[in-house]
Amino acid sequence: MTVIALIGAKALYLLFAWLLSGALASWLSERKGYGERMGLAFGLLLSVLGLLIVLLLPGRPGSRWREDGPLPRRRKA
Repeated sequence: MTVIALIGAKALYLLFAWLLSGALASWLSERKGYGERMGLAFGLLLSVLGLLIVLLLPGRPGSRWREDGPLPRRRKA
């Protein structure tokens, strides 16, 4: 019975990695000026490789990536 539990835990970790890569790729591509859909497609179809592809994309002129830099600035309350 322990073999089934180990396979289930690995599948859960892979599911979390897949979902996290989709969310991060979507956020990054939106900041770079390409739109959320493109990043979501890369992140969900290619998983972690898609996230790396989005990281390598250059930021479009006028995008938040070019204006604010790679990480967003914290806003004062």
